[in-house]
Amino acid sequence: MEGSSEKVWLSTPTYHEEEIKHRTEHYPRGIYERFVKRFLDIVFSSLALILLSPVMLVTALLVRVNLGSPVLFMQDRPGRNEKIFRLRKFRSMKDLKDKNGKQLSDDERLTSFGRKLRSTSLDELPELLNILRGEMSFVGPRPLLVEYLPYYTEEERRRHDVRPGLTGLAQINGRNQIDTWESRFAYDLEYVDHCTFMMDVKIIFGTVGKVLKRSDISVGSEIRAGRLDDARREV
Repeated sequence: MEGSSEKVWLSTPTYHEEEIKHRTEHYPRGIYERFVKRFLDIVFSSLALILLSPVMLVTALLVRVNLGSPVLFMQDRPGRNEKIFRLRKFRSMKDLKDKNGKQLSDDERLTSFGRKLRSTSLDELPELLNILRGEMSFVGPRPLLVEYLPYYTEEERRRHDVRPGLTGLAQINGRNQIDTWESRFAYDLEYVDHCTFMMDVKIIFGTVGKVLKRSDISVGSEIRAGRLDDARREV
């Protein structure tokens, strides 16, 4: 890892909610970030939920037929200022376990149907509810796992100064094909420091292009950087 903020973990650190209370709150810098961005999130998430409701219904039925119930995958994720919220997505994996009751790897649980669902990004549609509720935004750093929280440097934790996004700067610059977590976080921090209307427009159009090309889709062992906790425990 690079820079003076490098950390070495000899054992798994613990993370307590008290640490969240001592986070310095990020104050939006410009008029767009302070007022306009959230307004646009509310308007367009509401419209999208109405217009895409038939697509969501069909997708839910297909998930039920191919993967069973529940239809939705829900998981706690850290949001703005590391406040935990419940992320919602359509399920794309089977709930398969080994003889000892341990969940199998993502590679083993992901079906061909689930891969198609991810390649079209249809699995992300329920996150529109998270946007409407103010837990997410259309654009921002992607919300990662809660168990990653102890492994961020102080600088990297600034990625939580803004609402997490349905898509972000890292997603149009390689997504899960980015080689290192440090590179991915660099994109996240660039967004935090330069959040503007034009940047959001650029990211949204870049995301549409990625979705249409179905590029940079990966899961499990295909993710080049691997898991953050695994990578940093090995340092």
